[in-house]
Amino acid sequence: MIAMADKVSIVIDAGHGGQDPGAVFQGREEKTDTLRLALAVGQILTENGMDVSYTRVTDRYHTPGEKAEMANYQDSDYFLSIHRNAMPVPGTASGIQTLIYDNGGAAQLMASEINKKLTEMGWKDLGVMERPGLIVLRKTKMPAVLVEAGFLDHEQDNRFFDQNFQKVAQAIADGILEAVKLEADGPAYYQIQVGAYKNRQEAERLVEQLKEEEYPAFLVAEDGWFKVRVGAYLNLDHAAWMEKTLRAAGYPTFMVKGREK
Repeated sequence: MIAMADKVSIVIDAGHGGQDPGAVFQGREEKTDTLRLALAVGQILTENGMDVSYTRVTDRYHTPGEKAEMANYQDSDYFLSIHRNAMPVPGTASGIQTLIYDNGGAAQLMASEINKKLTEMGWKDLGVMERPGLIVLRKTKMPAVLVEAGFLDHEQDNRFFDQNFQKVAQAIADGILEAVKLEADGPAYYQIQVGAYKNRQEAERLVEQLKEEEYPAFLVAEDGWFKVRVGAYLNLDHAAWMEKTLRAAGYPTFMVKGREK
């Protein structure tokens, strides 16, 4: 359990609901998976001292605008929307992804930490993506993150989701708790960028190479580029040490300052 000096609040949104099933594949409905996962994540966060509210706890429909209004009315510190992904052609994509309104700040930090925890348990990392057009990200007044917990139309993702359900919930909760801790601990964090590509596959290959070498690498989509970064350090000296280590290993680097309070 992570102790928090002040109680931190979060609104958790289970995507879709009611007459809106979300993605559907072989009789499986996204709205059911998202509600189950939202409640499981919320329980873990509650047990760790967070004040948790939900946009729904049953099979009900609310518009995205109404969900944003609920979060704003609660005046919560964070907003998390849980979804599952899908493709026009079923089975053609796999992995997890987090979406934010724009890069930088507490939302990007939380998204990166959630991705990191999920990839550590075996998911393919599709990166942190800007989606300013999504209402639940645009109209919420607090840092907001949307998690795509695997592809509903991919049999292997579904099997992994079902067989590791509690671990998936724990990973998302751990990412949130770690981000809250980092946010409270210091005024800024630093990331080391080691590459930027127009081609996602090239960036993903570098991420995998870095992870095989035990670097905490992840993908950030920004301004039409797929950027490969390592770490999120609150301590500038720690970031400088990692940058020096990466350079010694032959990687081109520069430091990115991610947030200021």
